[in-house]
Amino acid sequence: MSPKTAKHMTWHQSHHTVDGVMVNPSDNEAWKYFNSVHPHFSTESRNVRPGLCTDRFNPFGSFAAPYSCWLIILTIYNLPPRMCMRPEFMFLSIVIPGSSSPGQNIDICLRLLIDKLTQLWGPLEL
Repeated sequence: MSPKTAKHMTWHQSHHTVDGVMVNPSDNEAWKYFNSVHPHFSTESRNVRPGLCTDRFNPFGSFAAPYSCWLIILTIYNLPPRMCMRPEFMFLSIVIPGSSSPGQNIDICLRLLIDKLTQLWGPLEL
């Protein structure tokens, strides 16, 4: 990561919050709960906090064929909102092709990604 980007990785810790307004996932109770359960991780504000996003598109146009692709994208929620959804900070992780939505079977498609993320998390556990 470049020094220019690294300075933005602590934004979530220092931004001003307004009660009842969620500007970033760091304003959410789940983020605060995670910090309390994993204090060894949350003490370093530059530790990467990924977010999982999904989107669907039809590569053949909306009426051409009953086919779709679901994209699974990881983004970095440490960054300010103006940066975290920029293409350079979004990582295409999985493409799920098919004639319909993966629905509840999406967990099967996500298994490898979850295993890799768990493997990366493992060394952080004390």
